[in-house]
Amino acid sequence: MEDVITEAAPPSRFLEEDLNIFTPPSAPLPSPFLIFPHNTPQPLNPSLLIVALSPSSLSLFHPSLQTLTLTLTLTASLILPERPLSPLSLLPLSPSALLASSPSPVPAARSSSVARALLSLHPSSVLILDSLLPRHFRARLSSDPPLAFKLETSAERAHPLKILPDLPYYPSGSVVDGLSAAILSRCQLLNIRASLCVSWPEFDVSVLSLIKGLLQGGVLKGFDFGFTEAEVSKFGRSKDRVFHSELYI
Repeated sequence: MEDVITEAAPPSRFLEEDLNIFTPPSAPLPSPFLIFPHNTPQPLNPSLLIVALSPSSLSLFHPSLQTLTLTLTLTASLILPERPLSPLSLLPLSPSALLASSPSPVPAARSSSVARALLSLHPSSVLILDSLLPRHFRARLSSDPPLAFKLETSAERAHPLKILPDLPYYPSGSVVDGLSAAILSRCQLLNIRASLCVSWPEFDVSVLSLIKGLLQGGVLKGFDFGFTEAEVSKFGRSKDRVFHSELYI
């Protein structure tokens, strides 16, 4: 006869997900919000909102950010209540262009709410700069030339003057996720002109030069990024370039 006290309990007849019905749901997190300095005019309504998420785009704007923070105050900061530091800072690049930079990644579960708060600025057009992740790319990644592709909303595709006119479209079957996908999806819902640029490798001198050329030849004509090609060479060569992907999704 089995000892009911010392014998191991039989397997549960409930599935793991069914056991969750006996625990109370977690309290919902507060919504992200924007904090504006007292001297910021309202509403902002920038003609162009650039969202820098990739290491390359953050490095590209870094010297400009140092100059701007010395001469201008922040336009706004986007706050996640559960995090001590602001994940997004907003600075004016020009009277009509606003830069939102995110040096730390935004949790995937908060991407939609962050995108909603960011687009409450009501920009006329949006440019998102993000990295191409090998696990999300349908084709093979070469170790030689840098790559950049774009995705667009319907409003941008129908517009005669493109934000990124010279970039090919992201290959069919490839995937984008996280905050960049949430912002692009939100722009599609709001019928906002928006373009997402994904580049490979994540960080390299050639990628910096590629993105710089795209911006200076398009939406930021004449903008001074604060460094020369010789100064950029100190960043070196990315280890990502030796990686090859044959993943198909």
